[in-house]
Amino acid sequence: MPTRAAPTARQRRLGAELRKMREHAGMNVAQAAEQLGVNRTRISNTEAGRFGVSEERIRTFAAIYSCGDTAYVDALAQMATERVRGWWEDYRGKLSAGSLDLAELEYHAMSMRSVQNMHIPGLLQTEDYAKSVFATAVPELTDTELRRRLSHRLRRRDVLDRDDPPQCIFLVHEAALRLEFGGAKTMRGQFDHLISTSERDNVTVRVIPFSAGGFPSAGSSKLYVGAIVPQLGTVQIDAPTGVMLLDAETHLINYQRVLDRTEELSLAPEATRDVIWSLAKQA
Repeated sequence: MPTRAAPTARQRRLGAELRKMREHAGMNVAQAAEQLGVNRTRISNTEAGRFGVSEERIRTFAAIYSCGDTAYVDALAQMATERVRGWWEDYRGKLSAGSLDLAELEYHAMSMRSVQNMHIPGLLQTEDYAKSVFATAVPELTDTELRRRLSHRLRRRDVLDRDDPPQCIFLVHEAALRLEFGGAKTMRGQFDHLISTSERDNVTVRVIPFSAGGFPSAGSSKLYVGAIVPQLGTVQIDAPTGVMLLDAETHLINYQRVLDRTEELSLAPEATRDVIWSLAKQA
């Protein structure tokens, strides 16, 4: 089996879950290799995501590690068999690996809940708004780089239109609504798009008003992506160096609490639409 030179975040995650399963069983790499009848390098490469793994091998791992969580094992087996070439692969080598990992994460999401403090959420941005956001990049993007980033962002929005779209809750701080990226005309178009999108069955938009004051982890935007089973959830944090993905159990629990508290401070969907309508009239 050829070794992957650069496994994706999803491939690394599958390997990491196999490592957790082994460690929970109290086995080291040598013991696992002996049970499977393979060398230790194969175990290490599989757990690092450098080797692919079949559904049958996933279930063999689970049996050897005495993992009785059927739903969890089934979810891992599904991850192993989903070998689709996603649209984001068209951008490999042209955009950062983090951008591609985010698109893949959204594509496989069962649910999404996010907090955005200074920008409209990427999945809800219009083309003009996204273009004006990218125009602020330092160093300045070339025309080619701008087209690629804009194309990638707009294609990400397709996840909301699929036959079985994820249930999404977008918590948007009032500051993000008042920052005029692209000027009044662009913002009016963005507000109209926000309102129409918020009327979808799978999308909820709620504003965090200035009057709410402080809220947990207010210094960063964040996204919680739910999976088939809770253990496979992922937190994505915006960082100056790019996309940061967290999946440790403690992070999953803590960020769910952060989002719960932030949602409690947010306006109801109906009141949110009233705020957006008011801002649209002022633009």
